[in-house]
Amino acid sequence: MIDLIQQRMKKYNPQTAIEEENAIKEIMQEIALYALWRAGFFQKALFQGETSLRILYGLPRFSEDLDFILQDSDPDFNWNKYAGSLSETFEEYGVFNEILPKEEMNGSIKKTMLKDNSILNQLDLRISNRDCRKKIVIKLEVDINPPQYSQESYSDLDFPLDFEVRHQNLSSNFALKIHALLCRGYLAGRDWYDFNWYIARSEFPNMKLLQAALYQTGPWSGVENLNVTSEWLEKALIEKIDRINWDAARSDVVRFLKPIELESLALWKAEFFHKKVAKLMIYKNI
Repeated sequence: MIDLIQQRMKKYNPQTAIEEENAIKEIMQEIALYALWRAGFFQKALFQGETSLRILYGLPRFSEDLDFILQDSDPDFNWNKYAGSLSETFEEYGVFNEILPKEEMNGSIKKTMLKDNSILNQLDLRISNRDCRKKIVIKLEVDINPPQYSQESYSDLDFPLDFEVRHQNLSSNFALKIHALLCRGYLAGRDWYDFNWYIARSEFPNMKLLQAALYQTGPWSGVENLNVTSEWLEKALIEKIDRINWDAARSDVVRFLKPIELESLALWKAEFFHKKVAKLMIYKNI
């Protein structure tokens, strides 16, 4: 079955060692999603985050993690329940993973990792130097106590076989992206790349979900009478944009992009993003 993965690699046509490794990781992400579907995971959880945008909607940049939220809060959630299905499915395709649950981190986020050092030695790689010691790592994270008001959708995928993924819709995904870029304790240029992507698609965030998320975690946590209107959002985004070191933001996102996209990063300045926010406000009544 490793031949199926080798065939899938041709779809990516990687031109650099980084693109080749990212292609392998994304193939493993897709197999992991299939394994979780087989185990009934999507009966209680939604796929969300940047990798969902990449796989389901064609976001042009690579994303490292598989992110999920539970439909209903569950403090007893444990990744071990799905370890068997993940191991069994990967073994069917000739990949032998270590599944390493981690202690709960970052509040309500529970994580696990898949580590594999067999796939690189089995594939006919054109670019990378094969290193039998190198491990491919896939991270899975689930929010076991997500904010309310998320909206969902369903998508069909066909690799490695036909299956269905239950996921956040775009406006809900956008709401949590805005929550992240307003509330993260560190700068992630990837957040602003994704922000631009949503703007290009004429999306507007799910405001009820955004308000619930802001009230739950971050600088506005527990603030009484928090009223997240479009006017509030515009002001908060402009204030955030004006505080960012855009040189650092560009540096963070470079490794996730294809060479053709790099020239556009020269536009990343406060004035550029002010215009993006103005465009976002046009979409609020669409």
